[in-house]
Amino acid sequence: MTLVILAAGLGSRFGGDKQISHVGPDGQMLMEYAAYDAVRAGFDHIVFILKQEMVETVRQVLGDRIAHVARVSYAVQDYSSLPTWYTVPEGRTKPFGTVHALLCAAGNIAPEDCFATVNADDYYGPEAYRRMARLLRSLPDRGEAGMVTYRLGNTLSRNGGVTRGLCRTEGGLLQDIRETRNITVTPDGIPTADGALLDPEVPVSMNFWGYRANDLPHIRAYFHDFLRGLAPDEQKAECLLPIMAGDLLQAGKLSLHVDTTPSHWFGMTYREDKQEVADQLAALHAAGAYPKTLF
Repeated sequence: MTLVILAAGLGSRFGGDKQISHVGPDGQMLMEYAAYDAVRAGFDHIVFILKQEMVETVRQVLGDRIAHVARVSYAVQDYSSLPTWYTVPEGRTKPFGTVHALLCAAGNIAPEDCFATVNADDYYGPEAYRRMARLLRSLPDRGEAGMVTYRLGNTLSRNGGVTRGLCRTEGGLLQDIRETRNITVTPDGIPTADGALLDPEVPVSMNFWGYRANDLPHIRAYFHDFLRGLAPDEQKAECLLPIMAGDLLQAGKLSLHVDTTPSHWFGMTYREDKQEVADQLAALHAAGAYPKTLF
């Protein structure tokens, strides 16, 4: 099983490269916890998707240490991997989203592999990786994927609004996913968006997806269709994994098995989140959930 860590985003709201912020009590980055928890759950290959200028930094501070316990690969998300028939609009600097990021790593995923994706600036917790490992081991050869979801109330930031994919499930399968923006928390701790209260128990996507490698051609075809639909001067549109999953689901090209973890998610959407993340990681170490040094 391969874990693909999406670490090439710009982090515009955070204000910098949040993926390489040192937030653990021994200077760990959040994606170090992702790799550690994944290896413990049975993943044996870690792929980092990075900006070119981050590759050597991540290799030196993290990748070389992980390489003692798992295979490590690096992929770069840049415009060179786009199809030759597409012309990037003049002035565009924004990446093309998480679907494109995943495709940049496709060459590192063996045809017989199954893989999962996570965000580098998110903490998912060991239980989520164990659940994903079980899902991946049970997937058939083609056309069925898995996702680990969280309860909405366990994923919110006190420092600003967030976007979440609200999921509707039935019989352990995803029926629908609805991207909902600017979800905030009331003084009573209830999530709300556009003046409407939301159920804190509703499962939400946190970009923790599981696929088999032979589904990559469907993913590539979807991304190419996305590019064909862009205006010639489009500067910001991104092709995102949750939107793709919903579209493929509605088109009947994919079934998604869902397992909702009771764990708490936390991450760094805003710069103000950094201290809270550091405090939560310190508490986990103090409680014995992690050793002082992970690798």
